[in-house]
Amino acid sequence: MEAPDRPDGGLDAELWLLLGHGVHDSPVARLLRRVFAEQFGPRFAAVHTFQLLLGVSGGRLTLHDLAGRAVRPPRVACARLPVTTLTNDREITLLRHLRAMGAEVLNPIEAVLACANKFWQLQQLALAGLPVPDTRTYTDARLDEALAAGVPEPCVVKSVRGQGGSRVFLAPDAALLADLQGSLRPDVPYLFQHYVRHSHGRDLRVIVVDGRAVAAAVRTSADGGLKSNVALGGSVDPCPGRYPEGEELAVRAAKEIGLVIAGVDLLFEADGTFTVCEVNANVSWGERMPEVAPALVAACAARLARPSAS
Repeated sequence: MEAPDRPDGGLDAELWLLLGHGVHDSPVARLLRRVFAEQFGPRFAAVHTFQLLLGVSGGRLTLHDLAGRAVRPPRVACARLPVTTLTNDREITLLRHLRAMGAEVLNPIEAVLACANKFWQLQQLALAGLPVPDTRTYTDARLDEALAAGVPEPCVVKSVRGQGGSRVFLAPDAALLADLQGSLRPDVPYLFQHYVRHSHGRDLRVIVVDGRAVAAAVRTSADGGLKSNVALGGSVDPCPGRYPEGEELAVRAAKEIGLVIAGVDLLFEADGTFTVCEVNANVSWGERMPEVAPALVAACAARLARPSAS
């Protein structure tokens, strides 16, 4: 596999847009490549994870390209990695290597891991006192055993790994879940969450960059169903400033997870408050949120402006 031609710098650039398998040609990746190339010129490079070879030589960490040439790590690496297939043995190993060689990784590794598992982030948010849905999950129990112990009715069922609304559905009662259990993939556990009826088919997506809510939009289901994800045809109504309490909660959620760049999905409660549905490290946005890309440029520029550790 060869990396595509690009108008930006080479692997010795100070700023990398690090692209994982499956997300390298997404609309957001294409947008960021263009904007970063315009703003940073040869200081920037779009780098694919498959281009890099990691090593240890003489007690020192090394980095090479596929031709065996030594590569200097960037000062800043803005990573877009596939959430559903993210593994410790591949992408996380690479992020650890870059960080150990002096690169500042956006988002931090621990925050990426927390977002990759939907229950990990619930643990952190609940411990911080932020509102999250009542949830049950399991580890080594069989799915039928977990269901027999009791779940919220009705409940929202989610795989602990998922993106874009995949592997999420509303179950009216435990009996239906018992009937469906043979159809649920057993590779990862599921979450059984309290159903926030008032927010059915809509949520508030807030994008946070460097501790500031830079964009907000109400997302609404296209067909009256539960899921409002744009990837599934949902509509987007930009509303920056309309729900200041929600934006403040999103900023707190991103901070508790440790994210520099976050997409926080909030559920509407009947009393006018919000509950954190989930926090995303690999956030996407559309053309109706033009504030996001400049905020990411500013975040990267601020880090490049700091004195180099070397």
